[in-house]
Amino acid sequence: MPMFRLAKSKLVKSKLVKWPGILEVSPGLSLRRALYFLNHQPQTWREIFAHGIFANGYFSDIMQFRGESMKLHNFIPRKLAENADNLFQKYPVITITGPRQSGKTTLARTTFSHKPYVNLENPLVREFAQEDPVAFLKQYPDGAVIDEIQRVPGLLSWIQVTVDEKRENSLYVLTGSQQFELVRDISQSLAGRAALLKLLPLSLEELAGLRLPAVDEMIYTGFYPRIYDQGIEPAQAYGDYFETYVERDLRQLMNIRNLSLFQRFVRLCAGRCGQLLNLSSLADDVGISQKTAREWITVLEASYIVFLLQPYYANIGKRLVKTPKLYFYDTGLAAWLCGIENESQVATHPLRGSLFENTVVMEALKFRYNRGKRSNLYFYRDSNGNEIDLVYSMGHFLLPIEIKSGQTITSNYFRGLKKFRSLFKEQIAGPSLLVYAGEVEQPRQDVHVITVYSLANYLQEVECRM
Repeated sequence: MPMFRLAKSKLVKSKLVKWPGILEVSPGLSLRRALYFLNHQPQTWREIFAHGIFANGYFSDIMQFRGESMKLHNFIPRKLAENADNLFQKYPVITITGPRQSGKTTLARTTFSHKPYVNLENPLVREFAQEDPVAFLKQYPDGAVIDEIQRVPGLLSWIQVTVDEKRENSLYVLTGSQQFELVRDISQSLAGRAALLKLLPLSLEELAGLRLPAVDEMIYTGFYPRIYDQGIEPAQAYGDYFETYVERDLRQLMNIRNLSLFQRFVRLCAGRCGQLLNLSSLADDVGISQKTAREWITVLEASYIVFLLQPYYANIGKRLVKTPKLYFYDTGLAAWLCGIENESQVATHPLRGSLFENTVVMEALKFRYNRGKRSNLYFYRDSNGNEIDLVYSMGHFLLPIEIKSGQTITSNYFRGLKKFRSLFKEQIAGPSLLVYAGEVEQPRQDVHVITVYSLANYLQEVECRM
C-alpha cells in the first residue's frame, strides 16, 4: 500500500503512516499536527492543505500522488480553495480566471486532485481539442481540470453538450488568464451551468503564516506567488513577466503594430495609478488616438493588468465624478513600470502614496474574490472636492475607507470621513476605517485607525454584522 512518509522531522527522524497516496515532506512540517489530522482520517491529501498543516503556514515538498509527480516549493494555501470546492459540489462547471502566474493551476490541481489535468497551452493537446472536441472530451468521462480554456474557446460549446447530457455537478474545472473574452464565451455557452471565480496574486491574509513584508517592501515586491516561491528578485521577475505578457498574451487579444508605443502607454498608466482615468491625456502623451487608448485600456483590463474602480453614485443633490480611477492588479508590476529597481527607492518615490493606496484597494478586492464574491468597491468624489478613497458597499449599507501612506496620524486624515458620514448618515455600517502606513492601531470615535495587515479582519467583522 502507498505510504505517507514524514522525513527528517524536527520531532522524529523517520515516521511511516498508511495513506492512500505518497507524500514526501521535507523539513518544516510539524509532525505533531500532521499526525493529529491523520488520526482524523481525512479522505484525500488535499485536506492536509485545507487544514493548514504547515510550519509557518507553508512547507517545501516533493509530492507524488497516484503516480504523478508535482513539485511544490513553499506552498501557500489559498483562501479561494474552500469556496471553489464548495461551489464545485453545486455546479457542473467552475471557472477560475485571474492574471497569468497568479496560482490558478496550482489551486486547481491541489484542490481537485482527483480530476485529470489537461493543459491547452500544449500545442498537441490544443490541436486535438480544436480538431476533434468530441473525441477529446470523451477521454474524460468524469470531467477534468482544463487549463487555459481561452486557447480553445470553441470547446465550451461541447462542454455545454456534455454537461446537459450528464445532468450532474462536479464535472469540469476551467481556468483562464483572460477576463472579458472568457466570461463572454461562458455567458453564451455555459449560462447557469458555471460558477465564476477570480484568483488574484497572494493577499496579506494568505501571507500571514510567513514573514509579512513591511510597507515599502510589499510595494516593491508585489504579491505574485512565484516571487515568494522561488525567491526571484522582483525587478527581474516583473521584467520577465511584462516581456512575456507583451510577446505572448497581448498578441492573443489584439494585433498591436507598434509594441513600443503600447509599452509606453502601460508605463504611463502606472504613473497615473490612483488617479482618475483620463484617456485624452494618455492618448496625447503617447501619440495615439483616444479610440486606440480606449481599446488598449480594455485589453489591459481583459488580461488582468489594470483595474478600474468605479465611482459611487447617489442621489444627494450634488454633482458627482463619473470617471473611474485607475489601479493595477499588482503593485509590484506598477512599481517596476514606474522605474523602481529596489526597495530603498520606494520611500522617496513621488508615487509612494499612490502605490500604497493601490495596495489597500487590491487587498479589499482580494478579500471579496477569495470568498467567491463580486467586487463591491467604489470611490466617492464630488464637485466640491469631497472624496473617499474606497467605499465598501453591502446592499443599503456603506463602509467608507480612507487610505493614507503617512506613518503619523493628523486631524486632516479624518476630514473626508466626517463629511461622508454626514452625507450618508442612515447608511453607514458602524465605524469608518482609516488605513495608514503606521504601526499603532487606534479605535477612535466613529473611526478605527488600522494598518493594511488588519484590513481583512475588519472587513470580515463588518460583513458578519450585516
